[in-house]
Amino acid sequence: MSQPLLGTVVAAQANYYFVRLTSGEQLLCVKRALLRKLGHRVMVGDQVEVEEPDWQGMRGAICGVLPRRSLLDRPPVANASQVLLVFAMAQPALDEIQLSRFLVTAESTGIEVLLCLSKADLIEPEEQADWRQRLTDWGYPPLLISAQSGWGRDALLGRLADGITVVSGPSGVGKSSLINWLIPDLEIRVSAVSGKLERGRHTTRHVELFELPQGGLLADTPGFNQPDLLGSPEEIGQYFPEVRSRQGHCQFSDCLHREEPGCGVRGDWDRYDFYLLVLEEAIARAAIEAKQANRKTNLKQKNKGQGQVTYEPILDTKYRKKGRNTEQQTMKLLKGKPEDLPEEPD
Repeated sequence: MSQPLLGTVVAAQANYYFVRLTSGEQLLCVKRALLRKLGHRVMVGDQVEVEEPDWQGMRGAICGVLPRRSLLDRPPVANASQVLLVFAMAQPALDEIQLSRFLVTAESTGIEVLLCLSKADLIEPEEQADWRQRLTDWGYPPLLISAQSGWGRDALLGRLADGITVVSGPSGVGKSSLINWLIPDLEIRVSAVSGKLERGRHTTRHVELFELPQGGLLADTPGFNQPDLLGSPEEIGQYFPEVRSRQGHCQFSDCLHREEPGCGVRGDWDRYDFYLLVLEEAIARAAIEAKQANRKTNLKQKNKGQGQVTYEPILDTKYRKKGRNTEQQTMKLLKGKPEDLPEEPD
């Protein structure tokens, strides 16, 4: 039997996977039953082994999945090496709170973050310079581009030449237009920005990898306007480059950088108020999760017979059903025979 062929899953729909082999051919594949039985999930970006290729029909079967270097659940992409966060500088205007939320979410993946600002030609050079300096202070020197004028294309392609890059950002900032600009052979549907809300409508419905002219793969993902912020209160600080760069000035390893004396992180930096906001959200979320976990522990197991097991809440003492001995003692007391009750200790 011949050795399996190696390839990368570039798209997935239902139970079918499009695999681009290292030799350049693309096969339509299914997953072997053994992988399904073992619960092995095949994702876009996975390095896989393909056996028994049918070259006439360009089909094959995935028989193995190589170990992953990274894994994203939202969007579902394996082996991504960086996140390309795309925001528009105009139409819609750059929203620093929304941008910060996306940056924190991208940081939580543990993958390198590359910030790209599109439609840079629509604002004045002075404003461009102000944003460039401000975002550099945040820890994200931005790439400014303009698909309309062609400005910045080569610089961006150079940053995307290796590995798998996941494109992310809110709807309506021109992600699909950017991909069409970078890969002219593609035809991705571009939707108009909502004039009323200056927010875009979703145009991408699934994850797919596109090969870039200078190498590398680009993963387009569905846009969303308000990403979920995850992480424990202790982890939030690591999602801010400003905190990481100041970490050595803090006396405490478990400091939340709020009101602790001797903290060298809290202070007058641009996003400090936003950091406190995200921290409070994380603290509130942790409290809710702890309450829900405590609620699950307040259950008792009850065997119903024939192997059936149910769980019932542990009631407060005043709500519990009284046992038979307790009921008998209560009845004797009500009948006026306290001598029949056990004596209380002195």
